[in-house]
Amino acid sequence: MRVKRPALGTLMALVSALLFGLNASTSKLVMDQGISAGQVVMFRSFVTAFIAGIIILFANRPAFRVAKKEWLGLISFGIIGISLMQWSYSNAVHRLPVGISLLIEYTAIVMVPIASWILFKQRIKKRLWLGVVLVMAGLLVVSQIWLGGLNPEGVAFAFLTAILVTVFFIMGEHLQRSRDTMSTLFFTMLISGCFWIFATDWWTFDVSSLADSVSLGGSLNSDMVPLWLLLAWLGVMGTFLPMLLSYRSLVHLSPTGAGITSTAEIVFAFIFGWLWLQQEIDGLQMVGGLLVILGIVIAQTSRTVSRNEVH
Repeated sequence: MRVKRPALGTLMALVSALLFGLNASTSKLVMDQGISAGQVVMFRSFVTAFIAGIIILFANRPAFRVAKKEWLGLISFGIIGISLMQWSYSNAVHRLPVGISLLIEYTAIVMVPIASWILFKQRIKKRLWLGVVLVMAGLLVVSQIWLGGLNPEGVAFAFLTAILVTVFFIMGEHLQRSRDTMSTLFFTMLISGCFWIFATDWWTFDVSSLADSVSLGGSLNSDMVPLWLLLAWLGVMGTFLPMLLSYRSLVHLSPTGAGITSTAEIVFAFIFGWLWLQQEIDGLQMVGGLLVILGIVIAQTSRTVSRNEVH
């Protein structure tokens, strides 16, 4: 039986949230160069699978073996929990301020206990519904729907991401009950990349554009870097490392604990969006954001731990 270390799992989830928060701004900048969301996801998936595969090759070759009964879970998670989730996420941050897109995405943390209640008959406490009310009220304030300020397509993609993140938390924890973290990462990201070979027009990408110099925009507008460097950062520090830490945190934390800790990504996304991309929110939207985060925490702590659930 694996020894669970909640403190280590929390640290991993926090570092993952920091890198994912920075990744939101980086993804937005890359897609502003004309690279589609599907192409970005395919690249991120294959880079992560390649690095994980190299590590397994030298450190744990038996992990390449997959039992027949495992394929359905790996394929489902690779396509739904990784491929489509990253695609909808990329589309959301491309159309919305990164912090607001993350606020909507993390309504997934409210969906996790509800899904656990419906699918696994896990008991929940009545305060879940208080959390739901706070989240919905906060989102209403953040979106300022009465002003028509947010891109409706971006909002739709953000809510789709929330549903798919719910799948990610539940399936990610379940898959790693029988597989190690690195091989789970390898197979699911490889499946995600292969999915986008057929689902996106990757052949239209102009390889010569990788040498183009790109402005970092916002407060770093005068700084130029080659496009390939941005993509390399996105693949390694924006995908492989945070995904590895996110997967690994689910070994030490329940989906509830991982979900609560990962909400720090919202704060990091707002900070990077403000400092780097100079995206600002007004005081009323800030209050709405705090309501969302408070509602998320209340909702996630509403799950009643069963005797069989080990933390």
